[in-house]
Amino acid sequence: METSFDKILKVHANNPAKRARFLKFNKHKMTSHDRRANPCIRCGRAEAHISVQGLDYCRQCFREVAPELGFKKYGKEA
Repeated sequence: METSFDKILKVHANNPAKRARFLKFNKHKMTSHDRRANPCIRCGRAEAHISVQGLDYCRQCFREVAPELGFKKYGKEA
């Protein structure tokens, strides 16, 4: 699926000056709180990120690796 950003880049493909100016002012700027700034260290997924205590895992990977890290499951099903 093509975004409007990609469509505009295609329009300015023949004019490098306009393309450079468009990129200068419209390119996404990565911030420290941006979702894509902290991907999962195991699979690279950026969604459902667990960053407490410096884990940096997505929730799916965390469920798989939690017993190896020393986490125990508490509750009725444990």
